[in-house]
Amino acid sequence: MSQSTTPQGFRALALSPKLHDLLDKLAYITPTPIQARAIPIALQGRDIVGIAQTGTGKTLAFGLPIIHRLKDLNGPALVLVPTRELALQVEEVFRKIGGHFGMKTAVLIGGAPMSRQIGQLRARPAVIIATPGRLLDHLEQRTIDLGRVTIVVLDEADRMLDMGFAPAIRKILAQTPANRQTMLFSATMPAEIASIASDYLRNPERVEVERPGTAIDLVSQELYVVQHLNKGDLLKRLLGEHSGSVLVFARTRHGARKVARHVRAMGHSAAEIHSDRTLAQRRSALHGFKTGEYRILVATDIAARGIDVKGISVVINYDLPDNPEDYVHRIGRTGRAGETGHAITLATPEQSKDVFDIEKSIRSEIPLSDRSPLPLSRHRALPQSPKQAASPQRFRGHAPIPSRSRFGPARRRRG
Repeated sequence: MSQSTTPQGFRALALSPKLHDLLDKLAYITPTPIQARAIPIALQGRDIVGIAQTGTGKTLAFGLPIIHRLKDLNGPALVLVPTRELALQVEEVFRKIGGHFGMKTAVLIGGAPMSRQIGQLRARPAVIIATPGRLLDHLEQRTIDLGRVTIVVLDEADRMLDMGFAPAIRKILAQTPANRQTMLFSATMPAEIASIASDYLRNPERVEVERPGTAIDLVSQELYVVQHLNKGDLLKRLLGEHSGSVLVFARTRHGARKVARHVRAMGHSAAEIHSDRTLAQRRSALHGFKTGEYRILVATDIAARGIDVKGISVVINYDLPDNPEDYVHRIGRTGRAGETGHAITLATPEQSKDVFDIEKSIRSEIPLSDRSPLPLSRHRALPQSPKQAASPQRFRGHAPIPSRSRFGPARRRRG
């Protein structure tokens, strides 16, 4: 006589049998913490505020409930994302899973022909993935009506606010039905997001699997302090020491072009992604990076949350990010899906204050490499764990350096 067993993993979630069978076929066995906690709530049609680190599986956390619920709803789902790259990544997930059930998608992003997007909308897609700016273009041209939308997702909401999309988000939400289901996912929870949640979500359930801004545990971190003129030589050494695919972040589009040229001159295969590249060029660069055609991808922060490539062995912050909060999203490109990763940050001696701002954001110190060419004078001490306190290379007793950032008090986003 056989004994009944309690369902485990995704099988324990109240998804449809066909969806479970497909997940088994695609080798999706165990949900991540954000998926395990958010999916049961989303399946009930409730609003959600989900706070989780980048790379923890947020797309499936809202994607699976959407695919499950849309068959019983009379209207499409709308997913808002900050960047073109992230829109294409989300659409890829919906095609991979929803496509098995005949689910059509539309992707509304800048840099792509409006006529093609209008054709996708006329095909009555089940899921619309859009960046706020391009969606506003369609609304102004009356090529889309949001009056039938049943589910709205704000993905990487903090990034959309960083990019100045708060007014656009409010305008878009105001044109959707009041009885929609709304899911907001973010890695951090600034005040403006809390305000949007208060104004547009109905008694949302908060799901938080990590503190906002926490660096991923599976990513080891390392800091090098180096004079600006010596950065190129250090990068050459690091690329020689680390095998596998490497993602290099530069601060500006000009810097990304320069770093990419320098990397190619070293004999490495490299591509670049920044705002001067066309959509086709960016898609080609990302595809080449995924397939191994390019070992190294150089990007600005436009790609910090839009790259989902398995097996990135190292992330190198050639330049520090303009916004300290972007650091965690950069390093979250490695150490994904339960794998370990490594993040290396290069800073100049004058950037002590910038380093501290990042450490304050992630609530821990970035270990100074024992091979760092220069020491770093830290402005003030952060609380240390016993392991950090025992590290011999932490504080060297050097006199403080001026606290003013080389970027000045007002920073502009570039890339």
